[in-house]
Amino acid sequence: MVSAEWDRIAQVSAPNPDPSDTAKLQRRHLRFGWWSLLAFLTLGIGLEGLHGFKVGWYLDVANEARRLSWTLSHAHGTLLALIHLAFAYALGWRPAGGLQRQRVASGCLLGASVLLPGGFFLGGIVIYDGDPGLAILLVPVGGALLLAGVGATAWDLSRSGPGTSPPSSTASGS
Repeated sequence: MVSAEWDRIAQVSAPNPDPSDTAKLQRRHLRFGWWSLLAFLTLGIGLEGLHGFKVGWYLDVANEARRLSWTLSHAHGTLLALIHLAFAYALGWRPAGGLQRQRVASGCLLGASVLLPGGFFLGGIVIYDGDPGLAILLVPVGGALLLAGVGATAWDLSRSGPGTSPPSSTASGS
């Protein structure tokens, strides 16, 4: 009886059978997350500069849709960068056998990170009678990809057993 319990615990807390694939996904999302965080924080500083220098092309009432679209681009891009960093961390907690779903989640998050802020930014370049440009149509597609990626990750993490721990904590040497 005790032996069967130990076997079950060892199975649940065993490292993933494909650590190199998981490590590649983690590195990809760490790189993408940090570089996109830098890019969108830079965009935010640029927007602050346009505001600080009272640039009419950005601040005039007729350009409110542009200002809102670009602010939404900055905010969504920054948030998505942080989601990539959280996703890279969560990959270490992935249960065995869930790598394929996490590859799909990875692609969804990468697509959302291009389409959501990109749709807002490109939609704000040309304004039509107070409405953003056609590129704003990319935003719902990006939103759907974001929901799919976050949903797949939440599903996998909810399947984790009580003894599941990231690979680094099992090799602590104690």
